[in-house]
Order: sequence, then C-alpha cells, then structure tokens
Amino acid sequence: MNRFFLRAAAAPLLLALCMLNAHAQPGHPHVHGQVKLDVAIDVRAITIHVDSPLDSIVGFERAPRTDAERKTAQQALAQLRAAGKLFTIDPAAGCTLSQVDLDAPTLGLGKAPPVQAPGHGDLEGNIVFECRSPVQARYVDVGLFDAFSAIRQIDVQIATPDGQYQRTLKRPSARLTWGRQ
Repeated sequence: MNRFFLRAAAAPLLLALCMLNAHAQPGHPHVHGQVKLDVAIDVRAITIHVDSPLDSIVGFERAPRTDAERKTAQQALAQLRAAGKLFTIDPAAGCTLSQVDLDAPTLGLGKAPPVQAPGHGDLEGNIVFECRSPVQARYVDVGLFDAFSAIRQIDVQIATPDGQYQRTLKRPSARLTWGRQ
C-alpha cells in the first residue's frame, strides 16, 4: 500500500490528537519514567506516535559517551524499530507493521535538536500498522514496560472513528483498550 496514502489518511487524526494534547498540557512537560502515546485509528491503518524522555528509553538524555552507552542506545533503537513486537494489536484488525520513523536528535536521528534545556533529550516516533479492518481493533498490548524498565507510566490519547479516549497505563497493566468491550 502507498505509504504516502497511509500518512495522508492518518494525518488528520494525529493532528487532532496533538492539538488536544497540546491544549491539555501546555509547555510539553518532560517527566522521566512517563511516556506519551497518541493512537490514531482510521479506515486503513493504526498509527502510534511515541513521545518519551530519552532517560525512559536508554537511561540518559545526552549523546552516548562510552561504548556501553552506545550499545544501550543501539539496542533500544533496534527494539523500537521492531515495533511489531512492542505493540500487539487485536488480531480482529488484521494489522502488519508498515513503517517506523524515529526522531532522537541527541542520538543523531532525525531533525536538528530543538532548543531545550541541557540534559533533556527526547525521542519521538511514528509507527504505522497497515490493517485489513482497523476499526475492529479493541485493544493493543503495549510491550514498552517489559522492553524499557525505566518506564513507569504511559499516558495515551486515542482517536477512532467512534470517538476519542484517554487512558493511563501503569505497571503491570499493559493492555490498552477503548470503545465497547
């Protein structure tokens, strides 16, 4: 399927989520151990936007200084790129991982670093799953707690054709649900 079409189809839902999130949380707080997810469900895809302090993913928020830190960062990025293992979508939707775009300027990924306080590096990612029937999905099992031990809480905004939902996941609860169960 055409990736441009998937991005164009998911863009309005993600834009709505980002605007809702920006309005609800001015100043974009940076909280260690806390990850934000925006989940957009449209007619052809499920798109997950991840926003996290680097500390929650790799254990530090600056460029790696040692071989051990470089290895930790590479392993974390590899796990995120294998997002199909981190996010297990309800089989009723018939989804397969299509695309993973990561942006972590401190680690040399993506755009130039924004002006930010020293020691406050972030990671953002867009993960797209192509689906036969995404609106049939009623849950996503989120594997971020198992993959990244520093994550304590995941705040989620979900936009579906049926409505918008807000959820919070805390260890050990890793199933994200919405709609009628």
